[in-house]
Amino acid sequence: MQGKDVDVTGTRVGIFFGTLAVVWILAIIPACDVEPRKSDAELGLNPQQSAGRKIYDSQCDRCHEPYSSRGKKGPSLKGVFQHKYLSLSGLPANDDRVTDIVRLGRNEMPGYSQTLNSQDVQDLLAYLHTL
Repeated sequence: MQGKDVDVTGTRVGIFFGTLAVVWILAIIPACDVEPRKSDAELGLNPQQSAGRKIYDSQCDRCHEPYSSRGKKGPSLKGVFQHKYLSLSGLPANDDRVTDIVRLGRNEMPGYSQTLNSQDVQDLLAYLHTL
């Protein structure tokens, strides 16, 4: 073929990066198990659970993932009351133990006894039961 230069290198680079992008996307998709945020109404939350969700958002969400099985700094709280025992401590997964942890803290988690009053803790527990 005279008179026509074919840029084989550019084509190979384009194919390489295109393939790399597809592989990266396929690798990331299974790791994204976080559900899109739903409204309180979509979740069917009652007023107490909704109040607990606001507390969760302001105090807990920075370290604990609510709707994913993967944690952030702390363990995920998805299904926390659906198990017999808490994932890290092995303590019973019940209101009394979770209240103690929220109020007093545990390991790297700070206690919230100076931040949350008794009603706040009850609201938070009501919300945690929905996860």
